[in-house]
Amino acid sequence: MNVSDIRKQFPILDQEVNGHPLVYLDSAATSQKPIQVIEALNKYYREYNSNVHRGVHTLGTMATDGYEGAREKVRKFINAKSTEEIIFTRGTTTALNIVAASYGRANLQPGDEIVITYMEHHSNIIPWQQVAKATGATLKYIDLTEDHALSLETVKETITPDTKIVSVMHVSNVLGSINPVKEIAKIAHQHGAIMVVDGAQSTPHMKVDVQDLDCDFFAFSGHKMCGPTGIGVLYGKKELLEKMEPVEFGGEMIDFVNLYDSTWKELPWKFEGGTPIIAGAIGLGAAIDFLEEVGLDNILAHEHKLANYALDRLSEVEGITIYGPKERAGVVTFNLDDVHPHDVATVLDAEGVAVRAGHHCAQPLMKYLNVSSTARASFYLYNTEEEIDQLVSSLIKTKEYFTNVF
Repeated sequence: MNVSDIRKQFPILDQEVNGHPLVYLDSAATSQKPIQVIEALNKYYREYNSNVHRGVHTLGTMATDGYEGAREKVRKFINAKSTEEIIFTRGTTTALNIVAASYGRANLQPGDEIVITYMEHHSNIIPWQQVAKATGATLKYIDLTEDHALSLETVKETITPDTKIVSVMHVSNVLGSINPVKEIAKIAHQHGAIMVVDGAQSTPHMKVDVQDLDCDFFAFSGHKMCGPTGIGVLYGKKELLEKMEPVEFGGEMIDFVNLYDSTWKELPWKFEGGTPIIAGAIGLGAAIDFLEEVGLDNILAHEHKLANYALDRLSEVEGITIYGPKERAGVVTFNLDDVHPHDVATVLDAEGVAVRAGHHCAQPLMKYLNVSSTARASFYLYNTEEEIDQLVSSLIKTKEYFTNVF
């Protein structure tokens, strides 16, 4: 994998920020976009912008072909059985809310359990909180190990015959932990529960096979995998989706409407009310083409190398605390002694280094770690070891600055 050639395909990386070459280490929040994706969006708007499905004119047919063609690309990308199992959404958050609002509310009752982990993103906590309140179900959390990973023994102890839904992130956006979701799904199914996977941080970086994982639902976002913002995917097993009711109602998702009742289109369109995210889907399809050309195995190997290098280099910084297991995805979350993470990020930005600071939409995990917030550097296929060197150099300057000032 030639990182130098890859970087040339990302126009935004070729610039200076605050007088320094941009070092973008915030891909867990959103990835940058290659020229192929930018051009695909431009071509749609310039050449065949039109609504889909209903029109019989040429532009409408081209737009429909592009939109539904992207659905087939997604199906192949995650190895779903059918495009009927691929629902386009606004993102991971919307996808998880659909599962909670439609499946959860219809299938849970008092005494039932929903099992998640302390490391979940808010989008995989709050929908289940709301469903638990509405149905009387109980929300339970799987404890973490000392190095902030998941133990299958603890998973087995937490999931019981009363568990009806297990929802776990594939990769932690804070800890970088790669969770054994295939094994967790097996445990869940042994107890008659369904398995929901938040794949926002895994799908951009590693090959995902939903049939091999045997998850019942899988959610991810386009903007974290070189695609546009505002587009995401909910995969669901057909037999479950067919029994679920839509959560948005209006145009596009209907079969027939009369004065007092209506019927719905077949899958997947019954969950895609209103004008769909046409440009976003086409852009996501272009992003999938790009990632497959590079190779997901190559991307994962590159990020493992960067993560290991970052852990070694960051350990040289005096007074740094790093969170998460040693074996991890391309995310390193840390704190500097006596320096607030927002101050760390501000000084790094003055050096042209972009990192994330805050609670990372994981406040329960912050409380579990006994911190209010952290700084986070996250890597992708376009990052280099030299950029990590710049991060470390800038962190040392940050430490020296606050030591001298205070």
